[in-house]
Amino acid sequence: MSQARESNPIIFVGAGPGDPELITVAGRKALEQADLVVYAGSLVSPEMLDWCQPQCRLVNSAHLDLDQIVGEMIAAHDQGQRVVRLQTGDVSLYGALPEQLCRLAAHGASWRIIPGVSAAFASAAAIGLSYTLPETCQSLIFTRAGGRTPMPARENLAAMAGHGCSVVIYLSAALGQDVAEALSAAYGPESPVAVVQRASWPDEKAIWSTAASLQGDLERAGINRQALIICGPAVAALRAGYADCLPSRLYDHAFGHAWRPAGQKD
Repeated sequence: MSQARESNPIIFVGAGPGDPELITVAGRKALEQADLVVYAGSLVSPEMLDWCQPQCRLVNSAHLDLDQIVGEMIAAHDQGQRVVRLQTGDVSLYGALPEQLCRLAAHGASWRIIPGVSAAFASAAAIGLSYTLPETCQSLIFTRAGGRTPMPARENLAAMAGHGCSVVIYLSAALGQDVAEALSAAYGPESPVAVVQRASWPDEKAIWSTAASLQGDLERAGINRQALIICGPAVAALRAGYADCLPSRLYDHAFGHAWRPAGQKD
């Protein structure tokens, strides 16, 4: 591997949920220094591309297959160019990352990953949701309903929701009835459900529903893509105004930790 390759790894950047201001500082710096940016045009804000240098070549991957995407990156990388692969959210979630990294490795190309903010956290911010609550919910599951890409049998949506914790469902807004059935069985038909579409984008939309009425509410709101469906005890607590939630002991003056002895108020 040449020194040029070592000093200029192909950088995978998580663009965040949509709002350009939610990309990391490291991600923006990578764009500012890039010679080639291969970006997910259907999901990444075009405003981020304004940070690139005038001579930077921009390639929209929305119409490309895997071979074409990797081919663009390797060709530029072989010429010692600084290459950025810009993907939505965080690249570790539903980002087709392994197949890209494996092909780069087979070619001997080095790489680096800059994480991004997932839409799960932008969605929580949009509605004021805390996924974890003391003695109510301390676990969070990211999952999806099975569609054209099947789910592993042990991870079907009913099994995931059956854990009873906070659940964030990606890539499933067009499968509202399947999601409704799984959530109704796990949490009850009247359990509140939040749906956030295009979190942090200017046209962000958030609606409230219940497990039983989810399909109809999605149809009435015109939501069938680019949305997260969120359910669980934390969502129910939010819908009730957090009225019965216990406060965290973290800031309780009687609760000591390494930085503050118990009983110390100042």
